[in-house]
Amino acid sequence: MKYREKLDQIEKHFEALTGQMADAQIISDPDQYRKISKSHKDLAEIVGKYREYKVASEQLEQAKAMLHESDPDMRELAQLEVEAQEPAIRKIEEDLKVLLLPKDPLDEKDVVLEIRAGTGGDEATLFAAEVFRMYSRYAEGQRWKVEVTSVSESAVGGVKEVMALISGDKVYSKLRYESGVHRVQRVPATETQGRVHTSAITVAVLPEADDVEIKVEEKDIRVDTFCSSGPGGQSVNTTYSAIRITHLPTGTIVSCQDEKSQIKNRAKAMRVLRSRLYDMELEKQQAAIGAERRSMVGTGDRSEKIRTYNFPQNRLTDHRIGLTLHQLDQVMEGRVDVIIEGVIGHYQAEKLQREGAAD
Repeated sequence: MKYREKLDQIEKHFEALTGQMADAQIISDPDQYRKISKSHKDLAEIVGKYREYKVASEQLEQAKAMLHESDPDMRELAQLEVEAQEPAIRKIEEDLKVLLLPKDPLDEKDVVLEIRAGTGGDEATLFAAEVFRMYSRYAEGQRWKVEVTSVSESAVGGVKEVMALISGDKVYSKLRYESGVHRVQRVPATETQGRVHTSAITVAVLPEADDVEIKVEEKDIRVDTFCSSGPGGQSVNTTYSAIRITHLPTGTIVSCQDEKSQIKNRAKAMRVLRSRLYDMELEKQQAAIGAERRSMVGTGDRSEKIRTYNFPQNRLTDHRIGLTLHQLDQVMEGRVDVIIEGVIGHYQAEKLQREGAAD
């Protein structure tokens, strides 16, 4: 296999890290142990897959050797083993190629999820609420934590806008391609003649920025406090716990009223603000690099319609990869894995093609 030498080096490094994690001196240094533990975890999947490859390759060689046995029954068994192992090894090799692709440093990050109702009035707000529930159910299945930072409800029980922090294992790597316009086609509850209406919402997934990446100076922000409010503007409580932070250099405004504590609301709002500013910096970098890089990223334009949810036909279509499923009811319950994995696989395949062309 082309990458065998590189994989041998990775495995040796993994084994060295395993030994270091048992070293008492390293264990006593939390920062160093955390750094080594993270490196060990990052390599665990690829090393496990490589070891699977080596076992399968050894079994294949043994089976091929048995093809020369004098016993016809043994030769038949060996042939069956060869026919089973060869496609299995090809699949493992493809998996290893993907795992060897350069990792995006953003993949490990937590995210800020923003969902806003677009065209379609009340129907769009209802769909925005349903899509947020869909992602929340998906997050539950992934054992991620979802923290709502702010929500603006509509009079019909939907949401005009909702923002949430989602934290856990490789959140951005799974949700990064969900940004864009999500379109819904269905008969609204208020429609008396049974006509199908089309509405739209926008979804934005921003990698959460660390303090060291985006430094927000106190002189650059204005903090306002106000009473939390619910649908229709009525006051939820009489204490000034809700926070609105304005970043003066960019005019970016972030609000948080989810917590009863002003301190907690401020902390959440600052996390969202840093992520918004971080996203602005990323967009500037991508614009500077040019059209080629943007096409490699795949989803730079959030105005692009990426998906249609057709309720009358129980159909979901992802327009970027041409995937259509007649399981919309299950998708809305959070079973989004097949779509998310399909989109990730599509962009990984494109990346593999580029890597192959570069070689």
